[in-house]
Amino acid sequence: MMKRLKNQRGAALLETAITIPIVLLITVGVFEFGRAYQTWQVLTNAAREGARVSVLAESTDAQVTAAVKSYMQSGKLPGATSAVVTVERVVPFNGGTSTASRITVAYPFNFTVLNPVMRLVSKGSNVGKGITTMSSSALMRNES
Repeated sequence: MMKRLKNQRGAALLETAITIPIVLLITVGVFEFGRAYQTWQVLTNAAREGARVSVLAESTDAQVTAAVKSYMQSGKLPGATSAVVTVERVVPFNGGTSTASRITVAYPFNFTVLNPVMRLVSKGSNVGKGITTMSSSALMRNES
């Protein structure tokens, strides 16, 4: 009877040693993808904020870029100044005679924890390289 309990304890220890890293990886993955989604939401809202500024007749591209980067900084994105903001002012809107402004924001994003872990697991693959650029755009009709 005593010998059987020792074997069961060893099996439980082995099962725990195999299960804990998998559970931790899944948990970290949930947090990392949540952070990626939050970053994408901030980018989308920053593009909308830039579009709101760009549809005004007297606004400049510098004002639009400043509004986008200010929103990104208030959204606590690290390195918001490295974002690339593209402003297109005269885009045909709904096939009619009115025009619109399209603001596109490109931001470098990498997974903080998953990249090093994936590079340890598979050194030669591109799995651990992460997302190099996350982007979002907004289109709004210009004021007449």
